[in-house]
Amino acid sequence: MLRIYLPPNLPAAAARDAIPIKLEIDLAAPPAAALLPALALIQTWCNSQKPPAFIQLTRAQLRQLIAALAGQPLFFWINKPAVSLAWNDAALQGASEHLQEAGEPEARIPEARKPESGNRKPNLSASSSSGTLASGLLVDGSEHYLAISLPSRESVSYHTILDLLKTNGFALEPSNRKWWLRNRHKVLNFLAAHGDDLRDTYHAGFTDNFKKNTARITRAEVACDATPAASGGYDLTLGLRAEGVSENKIHDAIASSRSYLEDAENKRIYLVPPAQLDRLARAQNALASDNTGLAPAARRTHRIPAAALAEAEGIIEEIAPHFQPPAAWRARSEALRNLSKLAPAPLPAQLDALLRPYQRIGAAWLWHLRNHKLGGILADEMGLGKTLQALALLAAAHSESPGSGAAPGLVVCPASLVENWRREAAHFTPRLRAFIHHGNNRLARAADAASHDLIITSYGTLARDSAFFSKIEFDILIADEAQHLKNRRTQNARTLRSLRARSRFLLTGTPLENSLDDLRSLFEVLMPGYLAPVPPGARGDERAWHDERLRARTAPYILRRTKTAVAPELPEKIEQVIYCELEPAQAALYRDVQQNTERELLALETSGASENAIRLATLTQLLRLRQVCCDPRLLGRAKPPAEPVRDAAHPEGSPYPDSGSSTILSPDSSNFASAKLAAFREILSEAIDDGHRLLVFSQFTKLLALVREELDAQQIPFAYLDGSMSVRARQAEVDRFNNPPAGAPEPPVFLISLKAGGTGLNLTAADTVVHFDPWWNPAVEAQATDRAHRIGQKRVVTSYKLICSGTVEEKVLQLQESKRALLSDVFEASDALSAKLTLTDLKSLLA
Repeated sequence: MLRIYLPPNLPAAAARDAIPIKLEIDLAAPPAAALLPALALIQTWCNSQKPPAFIQLTRAQLRQLIAALAGQPLFFWINKPAVSLAWNDAALQGASEHLQEAGEPEARIPEARKPESGNRKPNLSASSSSGTLASGLLVDGSEHYLAISLPSRESVSYHTILDLLKTNGFALEPSNRKWWLRNRHKVLNFLAAHGDDLRDTYHAGFTDNFKKNTARITRAEVACDATPAASGGYDLTLGLRAEGVSENKIHDAIASSRSYLEDAENKRIYLVPPAQLDRLARAQNALASDNTGLAPAARRTHRIPAAALAEAEGIIEEIAPHFQPPAAWRARSEALRNLSKLAPAPLPAQLDALLRPYQRIGAAWLWHLRNHKLGGILADEMGLGKTLQALALLAAAHSESPGSGAAPGLVVCPASLVENWRREAAHFTPRLRAFIHHGNNRLARAADAASHDLIITSYGTLARDSAFFSKIEFDILIADEAQHLKNRRTQNARTLRSLRARSRFLLTGTPLENSLDDLRSLFEVLMPGYLAPVPPGARGDERAWHDERLRARTAPYILRRTKTAVAPELPEKIEQVIYCELEPAQAALYRDVQQNTERELLALETSGASENAIRLATLTQLLRLRQVCCDPRLLGRAKPPAEPVRDAAHPEGSPYPDSGSSTILSPDSSNFASAKLAAFREILSEAIDDGHRLLVFSQFTKLLALVREELDAQQIPFAYLDGSMSVRARQAEVDRFNNPPAGAPEPPVFLISLKAGGTGLNLTAADTVVHFDPWWNPAVEAQATDRAHRIGQKRVVTSYKLICSGTVEEKVLQLQESKRALLSDVFEASDALSAKLTLTDLKSLLA
C-alpha cells in the first residue's frame, strides 16, 4: 500500500525546487508489481531500506515519481486526504502543470546523495535542498530545558509539530526562533510521552549537546517473575522495574501521573511513557480477567492456572519480551504456540504409515494436550480426517497402557455416525477392543467397561444412560460433531459436563454456528471453569472486551487446518451459482405471496403483537416465498399451521420451519412450472452423459420427493437419505451408493436432506453437488459439499447452487456474506459461520 500526500502550497514549493511530500508505505505486505518502479526511486533518493515519513523532492524528481505511477489513484492533497488527485492521461491534475520548465534536464541523483557502500544512514536532522530526507526539526537541551528548532513552514509536518509544542507549554524565543521549555518536570514528562515521536515519526535531529546532557536518562522496563503455585499453575508478578528505585516510589509516580522515576543515589532517571503504562494496565487486567479498567500497578501478582499458560505467555511477550518462563511452563505452552515443537505421538507403525504429515501433527497436538490433562477442539475443515486423528490419539494411549484395567476411551457421536465410528476403528485401529453401547447392545455393569479399550455411543444413549456412565472414569472423552453441544442447557451438554475424564476433546468443523456464545458452551464441556462467565447484561465495549478475552484464551486449544493449506493435492472445488428466472406463472404467484406477506405482517405489527409472534410470522412468510422459488407444488390449499413445521431431517434449533408435510397457501399450485426443476434437468442430463455422479441437497423433504418423481419418470436409479430413516437404513443407502452390489446398477444420483446428511458421510464416489435451495449459514452448505470434496477424492468437485434471481434467495446469499464476516476474526472469512438471525435480518429479506 502506498499513498503520497502533496502540500497545498505546491506552486510556491515547486518554484523553489523544494517540494515536501508525506509518504505512507505499508512494508508488512509485499508490494504490487506496479509500485516497484516508484518504490525503487524513493529508496534511491532516501538511501534507506525504510523510507521516512517525510521527504523533500525537486520538480524533476516529483515528475519522475508521477510518471512511475501514472494512472494510479495514489496522490492526495494533505489537507484533502479522502479524495485522490485526478489524472489527465499521464498528467496529474493540479500538480504536473507546476513541475514543467522549458529545457530542464531529467532529474538525476545529486553527486552528494549517490548510494554509498555499507549501511550508513543519512543525517536525519540535516537541512537539504537537493531533494532528499530533510525534516529540519532539531532538538537541543538537557533534563532541565529543551530548545527545538522547527522545520520550514512548507514542511507537511510543520503545523502538527507546532501544535504539539504549544500544547506542552513551549514558548517561542523571537531572538533565535527556537521553541523553549524551561521546567525540569515538564521536560522529563515531555520526553517520556513524545521522545519516540520526535525520533520515529518526525525524524528529528538531536544535537551532540543534547546527547551528552541526557546520557543518564533511560527507560524503565516492565519485568515479569513466575513461581510455581500449589494449584499446579504459577504466581505471575508483572510490573515496572527501575534499578535503585523502590516500589513505593514507583507507585507514587504512577499515582501522581509523573512519567519519570529517579535514582538519586546513582543519579539515573528512568522515563515511563504513558503508552507503556497503558499497555501494562491492559496486560494486568487481561491476566486478571478484569474489565473494570484497573489503573496500572507498580507490581501486581496473578494466579495463572495451567490451562491459561499459553495465553498468558502471549500477553507477556507484548509488554515484557525478555521474559523467560520456567522450564515446566515452557513444556506446557511452547508446543501449543509452535506446532513444530510437538513431540510425536507413540503410534503403531502401520497406523503411522497411513497418516499424512498434517494428521501426524494433529495426533501429536492431541497427545500433548492429553499428557498435560488438558483438552482441545480439533476443528479441521471437513474432509481432512478428524476421525482418523482421534483414533490415532486413542491408539497412542492404548500403546502406553495396554491390557485390561486401564481406563477406557469414550466416543460420543450422533446416532447416524455410530456405525461409521465402528468401521473406522476396526479398519485403522484393529488392536483397540471397541464396544458399541447403543440400541439393544449395552453394557450391563460399569465394571464391564474395564474390559474394553474404547466405548462408542450416541448422544441420545448417553443422556438416557447418564447414571451408568457417571460411574466410569474415562481416560479420553471424544465428542464428535460437537456443534450439538452449542446450547449449554441441553441434556447432551449437561451430561457430557458431568462425566469424569482425564482429558476431553471435541471434533467439529463448525465450532461456531450462531455466535461466540457457541464457543463458550463448547469450552464449558471441554475445560469446565476455564472461561470466566460474562456478566449478565454486558453490552458494547464491555461485551467486546469479554469476546476478545474469549478469543485469546481459546486460541491455543483450537486446531484448525484448511484443505488449501494442508492438502494441496486435493482436486479443485468449483462453486457456481446458477441463476434461474422464474416461470411467468411462478413469478406471478411469487408476487401474490409477497403482497399478502406485507399485508399480514403490517396487520400483525399494528395490532401490537409481541416480537416473538412477529418473528414467527416472518419466518413462516419467508418459508412461503422460498417454497415458491423451489417449486410451487410445495404450496397447497390449507391455511398456515399454528406452529412452525419441522420434519425429521431438521432437529430442534433450526432457524425456521420446514415443510415436510405442511400445506400453506390457498391457490392451487399443482399446475405451476418450476424454474429450478428445469435447470436441474439440464444439469442432470449433462452430468450423467459425461459420467458424473451427483449429490442433491435440499432442506425440504417434500421437494426431494418431487425430485424422486422426476428421476423415476426418467428411469434414473438413485439413493435417498433423510432424517426419518433408521441408522441401518441410512448406512445401507450410503453403501449402495459407494459400493453397489455386484450386478446392481450404480446410482448416479443421491438425494439427501441437508441437515440429516450434511455431516459424517464420505461420498467421494460423487463429484458433482447440487444445492436446490440456500441455507442461512454458508458453513452448513460447505459441510454438505465436503461429503464429496474430501481426502480420497480424485476428481474435481463442482458445486452448483440454484438461486431464483430477483427473489428472497438472492438476499439470502447477501446475508451469508455479511454473517460470515462477523466472525472472521476467529477464523478466516471463508470458514467463519453465520451469526444469529435477528428480526431485523429477517425483515430485510422480505423488504
